[in-house]
Amino acid sequence: MRITSRRGLTVIAGAVLCFGASATAFPFLWMISGSVKPRPESVTSPPRLLPEAPTFQNFARLFAEMDFDRYLVNTIVVVLISMIGVLLMAMAGYGFAKFRFRGRGLMFFLVLATMMIPVQVTMIPTYLVLNGVRLTDTLAGVALPGLVSGFGVFLFRQFMSAVPTEMIEAARVDGAGEAHIFWRIVLPLSRPVMAVQIVLTFIGAWNSFLWPLVVAGDERLYTLSVGVSLLNRQIATSPSLQMAGATLMVVPVLIVFVVFQRHIVQGFTLSGLK
Repeated sequence: MRITSRRGLTVIAGAVLCFGASATAFPFLWMISGSVKPRPESVTSPPRLLPEAPTFQNFARLFAEMDFDRYLVNTIVVVLISMIGVLLMAMAGYGFAKFRFRGRGLMFFLVLATMMIPVQVTMIPTYLVLNGVRLTDTLAGVALPGLVSGFGVFLFRQFMSAVPTEMIEAARVDGAGEAHIFWRIVLPLSRPVMAVQIVLTFIGAWNSFLWPLVVAGDERLYTLSVGVSLLNRQIATSPSLQMAGATLMVVPVLIVFVVFQRHIVQGFTLSGLK
């Protein structure tokens, strides 16, 4: 009886999970399906899930008529600049985890305090600073405010605290410098948390919308998220074209997450975060 009841609970739990997964995945399937539908099919009633005559013409229009090629290049440049911040956060996390210096606790508290401040509060001061150094209307100005985050420093610090100090001391005794220890010992051991921060940085830079809209007055500096917003306002009568823009935004994020999924789970587990 107990085995039968356990199997029954397993079947019910599996059915509930399958239903939840299907309900979660359906909007993505609808978006991808709608992106390859011709316009007449996208406005038919009742709507159909699968297109009868799939076409990539919508994506071609985005790049040929809507300047999405420029938006895509801008977004990739912003992402690449933001990736430099991953190394900076790793260095800061290593310093907080393995070095003893005066004011370390206060400095780390200030880093954590930045996580409690909404981005909208610091947006005007950040704009004034960038404007003072003439970085507004540049891709560097779009990327720099998100280069380092308090959560990233905290994540690296939590993970690197578990790196054996004896290993680092042994390397120092053997004559290794601090840069050598960081690049050859600490950083390779931190690959799981690096994968986590790379994904978080990629998602943040790829989906950035409000700040590029504020700091970039020239439309040639807009990112994909801003371009999709403009697309929704300019062409409200073409659902298939809007779906194509949304697919271009979402699919790369899903691909990056799937590629790094194993490392993400491992990184959060080893860092002690739930």
